[in-house]
Amino acid sequence: MAKNEKLELVEAIEPEVDRLTQDHLERRSDWYFHEIVPWERGRSFRDEPWDVSQATISENARTSLVLNLLTEDNLPYYHALIEKHMPQTSAFVRWNRLWTAEEGQHSIAIRSYLLTSRNADPHQLEDDRKATMMNGYQPTYDDPTEIFAYTATQELATRVSHRNAGKITDDPAAYELMRHIASDENHHFIFYKGVMGAMLEQAPHLVLEGIHRVFDNFQMPGVAMPNFVRRSIEVAKAGVYNLRIHHDRVLTPLIKEWNIGGLTGLTPAAAELQEKIMNLPAQILEKAEIFEKRVGISYA
Repeated sequence: MAKNEKLELVEAIEPEVDRLTQDHLERRSDWYFHEIVPWERGRSFRDEPWDVSQATISENARTSLVLNLLTEDNLPYYHALIEKHMPQTSAFVRWNRLWTAEEGQHSIAIRSYLLTSRNADPHQLEDDRKATMMNGYQPTYDDPTEIFAYTATQELATRVSHRNAGKITDDPAAYELMRHIASDENHHFIFYKGVMGAMLEQAPHLVLEGIHRVFDNFQMPGVAMPNFVRRSIEVAKAGVYNLRIHHDRVLTPLIKEWNIGGLTGLTPAAAELQEKIMNLPAQILEKAEIFEKRVGISYA
């Protein structure tokens, strides 16, 4: 489908984008990480170098927080993904800058907690941040239907991952911090979910291709970080985020939320994409079961 048709679709839903942005401003309350981070636990790393024996939360919890942090560190790439595809007069530009400002607190907050509570090696944490940023995040999505299908999916996935990471820390400060961050991700998800809903209402035949491509190839934006595979397996086994959670808490709810199965009056090509999307949950669940057997996860 011609890219200019999808840009015209973006222009057509601009009033809805303005409304969704205003709804977000009225719904979300500001919060401040400095009121949550346990600064009283802080000690000088120069006087007392870090050692793993100083950690106060489990290894799985530490890995989960670090993985989530490094994902948040890539914010400049996420901002650029939207900014470069939207005209400067677009309502999406206003939203993108607001979204970036709110997201910016997340990495500052998680890093402050990890360092203050001594639940990460400070040298390794900084080396991994730099390596992740230098590797970059360059998705191949290049039209609005793919970009916003991805951001909706990512925001829902990070809401789940942040909340679950906080739960396994057994630390009230970490739990409260990750609860606030997960709440932010939920507010952002509501916006992007609404954007995709507006696009589907206007032109489902244009949008289903982008949704299918994102759903069929979805990856959390942390693949560029050092030791991503090892860390993601550890996080999966800890029940923070894995394929079954992706199926249960992200993919299936989104298909239902956007009423993909109930869309009618589609072109033959769009109807074929509709069927492919509806078949994806079963395919993801099959992959989840294979992974669980391989790594020894049991839900019995």
